[in-house]
Amino acid sequence: MKFLRIPALLVLSVYFFSCGTQQKLPGYLENVVDTSSKEEVKIPDLRIQKNDLLSIQVYSLSTRPELSDAIYNLPCNNSSGGQSAASICGFMVDVNGNIEYPRLGIFHAEGLTKQELAAEIKKKLTEPKVLLENPNVIIRLLNYKITVLGEVAHPQTINVPGERITILEAIGLSGDITIHGRKNTVKVIREVNNKREIGVIDLSSKNLFASPYYNLMQNDVVMVEPSKQRIKSTDQALVQQKIGFAVSIISAVAVIYSIIKN
Repeated sequence: MKFLRIPALLVLSVYFFSCGTQQKLPGYLENVVDTSSKEEVKIPDLRIQKNDLLSIQVYSLSTRPELSDAIYNLPCNNSSGGQSAASICGFMVDVNGNIEYPRLGIFHAEGLTKQELAAEIKKKLTEPKVLLENPNVIIRLLNYKITVLGEVAHPQTINVPGERITILEAIGLSGDITIHGRKNTVKVIREVNNKREIGVIDLSSKNLFASPYYNLMQNDVVMVEPSKQRIKSTDQALVQQKIGFAVSIISAVAVIYSIIKN
């Protein structure tokens, strides 16, 4: 039927256009050779941020810690209705970057490492008055999480119990980058000192491990961008849908016209 010739030609044009040569996407750590001298692994210290949830435990050499140490530790009630123990036993860093410690007062925690905050608390327990003999302060981060979005198999938020995760581990836990993702322009959104920064990391580079974004920090957001082929194929699919819809309408009109004519 003459009514179908033009739509058919349009569909064929889009089909042949979409069959162009596909560009090879880079892989992980391309052009990397085995190193004879092993590089030192440097793990950066985590800096405490606002809204971090900290577990802080104080111990001493006291012979009766249930009396001396207990008053400086938060009581944990694991039988609470619906709330986790972490949410009760942790110190939340407030919007001003502070925590309020029972019997010791307020500490500014934002920007400090766990060791630096532990030293401040220990100092308060021994100066100017000795409240505990040889206190030991242990701090852990309870809500270390990162988010992976974009062209990965399973976009998700990952809770990290070990307080350390690399970008390769995060992507691995998310099911790897899909065949449509770009490994050479992965973005990491990070908040440092009340400022938001966006870093770009090349997972195909042999210098990957030297990037400040290789080791992720708490609350980082990893974004994997789609390749140009992915964007192109998506646009082509939309065009094909529109052309298909137009062909359906024209076909229906042609059928109705032929029925009426006969």
